[in-house]
Amino acid sequence: MTDAEPTPPRPEGPDSPTAPAPRPADLTPAAPGSAELSHDRLRASDADRERVADALREALAEGRLDMEEFGERLDAAYRARTYGELSPLTHDLPAALQPGPRISMAKRTTDDDGSLEIDWSERVVGGEPSSTGAVAIWGGFNRKGGWTIGRLFTSFAMWGGGEIDLREARFADRDVVIRCFALMGGIHVTVPPELNVTVKGFGIMGGFDDDATGVGTPGSPRVVVTGFALMGGVGVDRKLRKEERRALRAQRREERRRLH
Repeated sequence: MTDAEPTPPRPEGPDSPTAPAPRPADLTPAAPGSAELSHDRLRASDADRERVADALREALAEGRLDMEEFGERLDAAYRARTYGELSPLTHDLPAALQPGPRISMAKRTTDDDGSLEIDWSERVVGGEPSSTGAVAIWGGFNRKGGWTIGRLFTSFAMWGGGEIDLREARFADRDVVIRCFALMGGIHVTVPPELNVTVKGFGIMGGFDDDATGVGTPGSPRVVVTGFALMGGVGVDRKLRKEERRALRAQRREERRRLH
């Protein structure tokens, strides 16, 4: 009996009949829940961080936060990278700003009697302003309600916060300049959707957020917001007035009633 001839080695490689078939990486099943990140894990934008910072400045101006709390939360807001890191910073404030997509204010609301847009002939009153400036140093200020703003209004905040609200304000002049200077502090300017606004400020190691520049309704005064923020922030945005919000809620309730 003769010895069997040795079996020649089989070729190895991708063409080998015994080589394992490659497994495409994209066929590996994903872990449950990994296809879509939760809201808290989504990355926050600069605008999200600035909106939370604005909410903190408003809380400081209203006395809801002291300077130590404000400083700690403001630092945390600018360091935050996700919505989950931003949300706790305003969770205990009455008007907590949760980061996320913003709702456009472009559409106007009407009631049964007609438009709710501001009648500027009643708002441009002339005469003397009720306030020409405001200062916040280790504290806060606010100008809101039916106050009268003049041709020039100058505001300054250092380790403090201020709020300038023009939604119910009267105007002593059709051309208004608001100067905002924030040094390690913050100033928030709120304007109605009908106002003609231009924002020209800038930030140095800080932010000068513009969510308001645009043309107003016929007869609107012209407001220019200028200045700078050094290691602080200034924010300018448009918000509906109380009566408009009430009308909007009533309209939504009526729409839901009709659907049911």
